[in-house]
Amino acid sequence: MLITQKTSDIIEIFQNGGVFAYPTEAVFGLGCDPDNEKAVQRLLSIKNRPIEKGLILVASGFSQVEKYLKPLSQAQQEFTKPSATTYIFPALSSTPKWLTGDFNSLAIRISKHPLVRELCINLDSPLVSTSANLSGLEPAKSAEQVAKQLGSVIDAILEGNTGDSQKPSVIRDSISRQIIRS
Repeated sequence: MLITQKTSDIIEIFQNGGVFAYPTEAVFGLGCDPDNEKAVQRLLSIKNRPIEKGLILVASGFSQVEKYLKPLSQAQQEFTKPSATTYIFPALSSTPKWLTGDFNSLAIRISKHPLVRELCINLDSPLVSTSANLSGLEPAKSAEQVAKQLGSVIDAILEGNTGDSQKPSVIRDSISRQIIRS
């Protein structure tokens, strides 16, 4: 397993369907290429996470995720800026079920975290983002905690500091504005 501080080291792992951990606004995320079904299935297997739950995608800008989503209303446009909040948007019917799960929507966060933004820019892609932990354990808040829980089953860890948030991102519906997870 590779442990690195350079986002450029993650590119080949991403392109080859690897699964890696990286710091986010609150905890370390576990990520992979959202368009690679095999990589997503591996990530779900590592996490022991049912596919039916769906996943979050993080991106550096809205243009990286709009291919998955139905056109936005004027009111939804305000949720396309960098934020620590994850928003649920209606997904196109062509959006892979390995991302949406049992839903006709997709959770998206345009990240404010500098390493997430740099990673997405370097990859020219959004990332799958789920907390880096085994089901039932606390999400990792450091590269050391990731290595302890997941070091034998993931391909890399991007070292760095998590943001100032104390809990994983709030999830809010972009239409109703209802909070799904606080």
